[in-house]
Amino acid sequence: MQSLAFGLPVRPKQAQIATMTDANSSDAADSLRLSARLDDQDPPWPMRPWIMAAICAVAGLAFFGLVDRNYPDALTPWRSALATALAVATVVFVLGVERRRWQWALGFALLWGAILGLIMWQATGYNLQNSPIEWPFGSGMLAVLVATPLFQTWRDVAPSARFWTLWRMPYDRLHSHAWTDAVIGAASLAFVAITFLLTLLIAQMFKLIGINLIFDLLNDEWFGWMLAGAAFGGAVGLLRERDRLVATLQRLVMIVLAVLAPVLAAALILFLLSLVGTGMQALWASGFSTAAVMMGAAAFAVLLANAVIGNGADDRATNPVLRGAAPVLAVAVLPLAAIAGYSMLLRISQYGWTPERIWGVVAAAIALAYGIAGLWAVVKGRRDFDDLLRPLQQRLAIGLALLALFLALPIVDFGAISTRDQVARLKSGATPVEKFDWAAMAYDFGPTGRAALQDMTRSPPKARADAAKAALAATNRWDLTGPKGPMLLKPFAERLRVIPADRALPAEASERISGSYMCSRAGACVAVWLNDDRIGVLGQGAPGEATMFDFVTRNAQGRWVQGDRASEASSARAKPDLSTARITIETVQQRRIVIDGVPESATFE
Repeated sequence: MQSLAFGLPVRPKQAQIATMTDANSSDAADSLRLSARLDDQDPPWPMRPWIMAAICAVAGLAFFGLVDRNYPDALTPWRSALATALAVATVVFVLGVERRRWQWALGFALLWGAILGLIMWQATGYNLQNSPIEWPFGSGMLAVLVATPLFQTWRDVAPSARFWTLWRMPYDRLHSHAWTDAVIGAASLAFVAITFLLTLLIAQMFKLIGINLIFDLLNDEWFGWMLAGAAFGGAVGLLRERDRLVATLQRLVMIVLAVLAPVLAAALILFLLSLVGTGMQALWASGFSTAAVMMGAAAFAVLLANAVIGNGADDRATNPVLRGAAPVLAVAVLPLAAIAGYSMLLRISQYGWTPERIWGVVAAAIALAYGIAGLWAVVKGRRDFDDLLRPLQQRLAIGLALLALFLALPIVDFGAISTRDQVARLKSGATPVEKFDWAAMAYDFGPTGRAALQDMTRSPPKARADAAKAALAATNRWDLTGPKGPMLLKPFAERLRVIPADRALPAEASERISGSYMCSRAGACVAVWLNDDRIGVLGQGAPGEATMFDFVTRNAQGRWVQGDRASEASSARAKPDLSTARITIETVQQRRIVIDGVPESATFE
């Protein structure tokens, strides 16, 4: 085995069991029957599923305690950071722990939990009214996903904790850990979904006979988080104890993916040859994001090529069609990445830098690195190109994890880079005021963007200063994205008309109307009293635009709610006997709202 090269003794399971005490021999035999470990260094651990389920259940309850809040109040940065650190550390520990060197797994999990917690803490205060799950957090998650199989391989083969020559790790073990983690993680998430469905079925069964305990628990968020954690941890524990079976499933997945390799290879050949005739202009006129499509195709090419070449020379596909598709896919990554990079640079030259475009350039550069490695391996190794490609991919994976971690940490501020470029384009006239992305400056570029807006409020050009003031004063980004540029809405009291004018609105009704879809971003809003418990509300963005209409009514509890109150038939009303009932025709007078003689609402009452 590969681990012998690093000075680690490997004993068969039978030898390990023979060294146990006689008192534990029967338990060991039972454990062996319940286990199917792929690595002989890992003895059976029958309590693993229960331990992992308990750890994840407690973590789920603690996570709920940190994220529980009154909506729409935002989480404080420290609560977001702790919740993220707890979730990441728990998942990384459960996925990567073994009884041998378990302290290493604990330290690794706590380290990544602290790193992702720091990233989340910084992200929550970066932009206004935005989700903290943004590009830096995604980059951090990519780093931990790549680093986990690297750690598992290091734990398996390192003679001591000071062993850091990562590029000397056995590729087959690293590749196996990466695929096994993916399969176990996906299967465990599927098990969580099945667990909830089964629990819901059981709850409904007991509800039929008047026992609502389980159904009520499912409606409590704390129970849901505990159940999800227990199900995930238990599933990971069960699958880890049977990772020989998981390896079989992994091989099956790779075989299925490898079958798709010739299909994608043929499609890429035809596509690249077609570009010679159609030119690149057809890509820009397609209406789709060229860079995103090319990056997706490159990612699939890398995935399917690895499914064909496998863990090593003994694991590669033997079918000549599959073997022929792998080098095509490896080489095709380079032109796909080049097209994606050119598309990004073309868009940047037209519209300037933004954080999303910077991340796009980084992704294209990573794809270019994989493409160059694939081309070099095919040219140098030809039929046995995969023997050269595997160590290159291992080095690229290490570099990707380090790069993703560096970009995720608050070291390089993409918002500041974007702000400087966009402001320069505005001042030079390359971007006119009415086409400037004021919403991005206020809500996407972080503190630097908002500071630049503050500076522009003192600009000599009045249009620019007024737009900057409107962007700073806006309560949401949608007020800044209209075709007329940033427009600061008047206070709600100035935009509201009440009919009849001498009848004031209750404070609760006014608050409900101001937050409704009819009036929250409307330039003009009209509230029409229909009776003591019902108000018709009309809203219009600007003169000449379509109007929006709905009711605001007072419900039985005395609260003002949006929507018309449905008429309720009295349950005590006697049901008529149609054969003898008196039938008459009655004329009914109805009402509706009319604007300049044109009916606006349907008839009511």
